[in-house]
Amino acid sequence: MPDIYTKAERSAVMARIRGSGNKGTELRLIAFFHAHRICGWRRGIPLFGKPDFVFRTLRLAVFVDGCFWHGCPRHGTQPASNAKFWREKIKRNKARDKEVNRTLRAKGWHVMRIWEHELARKNEGRLLAKFKRTGLPQ
Repeated sequence: MPDIYTKAERSAVMARIRGSGNKGTELRLIAFFHAHRICGWRRGIPLFGKPDFVFRTLRLAVFVDGCFWHGCPRHGTQPASNAKFWREKIKRNKARDKEVNRTLRAKGWHVMRIWEHELARKNEGRLLAKFKRTGLPQ
């Protein structure tokens, strides 16, 4: 199905999507932390790759990756219009994610990446288990 917007309109729509403060990602994880009394996290810590959440004492950097933007193998979609651009964009995002992981690990940090779909209520038990394995204080 062709896009209903012109190329310029689509660009303007996509430019308005912010990388932080999204209700479906970072804000949902904050609610999860509060609900399960997970403490010790901070946001906005100047660390390579700009993690969404940092647990300094554990040296844990947490990233919340959108399924579309980071090419989720289960939910990532490929737009039909401007397909080459999007294929390359998502490929660059994945390469950047790998580089950030490598760099932080080389500096002694643990890296946790959470897919957007993992924040769904039905996945809450698995997500809690994932955090408990890190040894987070509760």
